[in-house]
Amino acid sequence: MQHKILVIDDNTDVIKALKILFLINDIDCEGADSPEQGLAMLQAQDYDLVIQDMNFTSDTTSGEEGKALYHQIRALNPDLPIILLTAWAQLEMAVELIKHGAADYIAKPWQDDKLLSSVNNLLEMYQLQQSQTRSKKQFKLRRDKLCSEYDLSGLTFADQAMLPLLETATQVACSDAQVLITGPNGAGKEKIAELLVANSAYRDKPFIRVNAGALPAELIEAELFGVVSGAYTGATKSREGRFAAADGGTLFLDEIGNLPLTGQQKLLRVLQTGEFEAVGSSKTQKVKVRVISATNANLNEAIARGTFRQDLYYRLNMIELRLPPLAERPDDIIPLAHHFLTSGKLLSDGAQRLLKRYAWPGNVRELQNVIGRAELLACGEQIEATDLGLSTAASAMVNHEFSIEDITQALDKHQGNVTHAAKSLGLSRQAMYRRMDKFGIKR
Repeated sequence: MQHKILVIDDNTDVIKALKILFLINDIDCEGADSPEQGLAMLQAQDYDLVIQDMNFTSDTTSGEEGKALYHQIRALNPDLPIILLTAWAQLEMAVELIKHGAADYIAKPWQDDKLLSSVNNLLEMYQLQQSQTRSKKQFKLRRDKLCSEYDLSGLTFADQAMLPLLETATQVACSDAQVLITGPNGAGKEKIAELLVANSAYRDKPFIRVNAGALPAELIEAELFGVVSGAYTGATKSREGRFAAADGGTLFLDEIGNLPLTGQQKLLRVLQTGEFEAVGSSKTQKVKVRVISATNANLNEAIARGTFRQDLYYRLNMIELRLPPLAERPDDIIPLAHHFLTSGKLLSDGAQRLLKRYAWPGNVRELQNVIGRAELLACGEQIEATDLGLSTAASAMVNHEFSIEDITQALDKHQGNVTHAAKSLGLSRQAMYRRMDKFGIKR
């Protein structure tokens, strides 16, 4: 896509020279010889950058006209990059406008290479910023649609990484499809199961949960399918299994990868026929149950080892929902932390920075525990970084990988000053340059 620049200058020779300069560098350029014409053109169409003079009346050198024009452009488009063309007499005024958000100032007569370098950098950053803005708007629309049309069961999310998962989950929730939720421990797989049930035809039916990973292998079959009195030593009375309890509703099998092979065989039969026998019984029971399963294990590796049945995997995995670890959805960290606060205390800026930089090996569950502990330990009304108890967990810390959005936002906030932008992110100047090079952000 070709960029378009607007030059506003009362000197038509300046406009002509800049048009030629940009034309030979594949940049579309238009000109306006007065502030009024320039503002009218900005209202009529979109531009990616403005280069404006600071004076438009003969024998005027104060720069006040340029200042007024700058603020009028800002009122039309707060994000549009603006380069000021200034004589040395207006340098102080240009510096003042830089503090108010002007992108750069170029002294007359300008150097073509310096002007082109500034323009290209600003066009790239503006294009990226516009893309991110569109992405955020689209995310908000899709998020609002989900929140208005579906019951999210109190789920807190603000990171775009969660959107495809939740859109798929709400889409398949109303079906009878078996769903396998994969993801690390503590990431919130049970919350996704609750969302599936809340938006299904089974929302008012039994919802039975079983943590297969917490049960001894010898008791799993009895837990799932029930046991009759006398089936084994200690079975003094008959007990209903979870499948029978979930009849007509939903059974959530967490940590399904821990189910022993004998239990897997019986589970496969239930999924195929709806039939099973309680432990110690020859009487066949028939149920209708929707099974939602979850695991933190790699079931394909388990199949290769022979510890998980491939046919069962395909039965359970009609739809797979992969829940990202908390480290892969950093925009969820602070909203979740606020969600877990129950005492009315607030998180300091330092605490929030530490929360965002921590690796969260224990995922959402660890975050909840950290916030709960911090509320108890914080003496004042504000939770400080030291209250979080994360400083001693150095082994769980990682070198925070900043996104291209982090870098560009910091540069925008500090008007392109690399030193200040780097400091705001806790980086050295050299580390900031390395990340700029990585993302193709020109210096």
